Amino acid sequence: MGRRIMHIDLDAFFVAVEQVDNPQLKGKPVVVGGKPDQRGVVASASYEARKFGLHAGMPLSTAVRLCPQAIFIEGNYAKYRDASHKFIAILADFSPDLEPMGLDEAYLDVTGFGSLHGSIHQMAVKIKQRIRDELGITASVGIASSKVVAKVAAEKSKPDGLLEVAEGAERAFLAPLPAGDLPGVGKKAEKVLGGLGMRTIGQVAALPLPTLKSYFGAFAGTIHSFANGIDDRKVEPPGAAKSISRETTFGMDTRDRAFLNGTLRYLSERVGSELRRQSKQARCVTLKLRYADFTTITRQQTLPQPSDADQAIFTTGLQLLRKALALERQAVRLIGIGVTNLTEPGRQLSMMDATGLRQEKLNKAIDRIREKYGFTAIQTGQTLLLKDLFPTDRDGYTLGTPSLSR
Repeated sequence: MGRRIMHIDLDAFFVAVEQVDNPQLKGKPVVVGGKPDQRGVVASASYEARKFGLHAGMPLSTAVRLCPQAIFIEGNYAKYRDASHKFIAILADFSPDLEPMGLDEAYLDVTGFGSLHGSIHQMAVKIKQRIRDELGITASVGIASSKVVAKVAAEKSKPDGLLEVAEGAERAFLAPLPAGDLPGVGKKAEKVLGGLGMRTIGQVAALPLPTLKSYFGAFAGTIHSFANGIDDRKVEPPGAAKSISRETTFGMDTRDRAFLNGTLRYLSERVGSELRRQSKQARCVTLKLRYADFTTITRQQTLPQPSDADQAIFTTGLQLLRKALALERQAVRLIGIGVTNLTEPGRQLSMMDATGLRQEKLNKAIDRIREKYGFTAIQTGQTLLLKDLFPTDRDGYTLGTPSLSR
């Protein structure tokens, strides 16, 4: 018996969590991502809403036009994160070879575990039942000899399904499916393949590799292998984060410098807090801006020395912001701040560096207060002006981010 890989995918995850909290939402078209009169996109849509053509990534304005009777919810990232942690903990009880993929899906290498549960199929049934019992939501599971086929099988079994592809049947399973169902083949690649007359995965699998290379370059080999059900990638735990960032899209384009500065300060504090939580320091700060015409720019600056301090991140980001705004008259639609080139804390503070020592102690004290009383329990004057503009909860201000407030 060869490898057996499971792909477990929670069904309409954000919506499902909201329905657990409010059972009256069950059986109704529900959209998580924002209010219909706000900017933003659909983060998750119930299956009742999907019947009207709604899907993740769709602008909210389009969603309300297609399904005006839908119930729109802004969502709560912290709530979904907590549910995700419980989901991963359940999977970890079944196999140590676990690879989370975002909040709502994961791979499990279950090779050799079948005898413990009667069969791999029965193991999947038990996983689904535990998720239902402990989280109150459903999951779809695909089982195959590789990650790519298991993922497609899980997708084809939705919602609340279980589909196992027998060893040796991978290519036959994939062959009749649309080329766009193949992981890695996006809309643009699907269009190119369609231009070649390649409508199904089986047709892509039969296409000569040199022909694929002439259109897709180095990625052609991956497409060809996946189309033939070949995928040797291992199930691996996630590596250390390479970057940390936070961003928000404004309800209205703005040129208000105080508002932009306050938002940048708040986002910088979120990034700094996460750096310290991970015991990391950053060498580089990146500012992201999107203007009213959707033009998006990023500007980077290397820090004199690695830091996890809110002030260092904000000061650098503010310098980049001022330079960018001096060159552009358009209003700002989105602002974000991020850090990269993460390192382990290693700098020895000089005994003469009183400012650095005070800043380190201050950050630790602020982190303790926020952990106990909530993120907005202590704020700077710059972020206080946000309190009349954004709702708050224990996790801080609820901002309009593409992936919900973090």
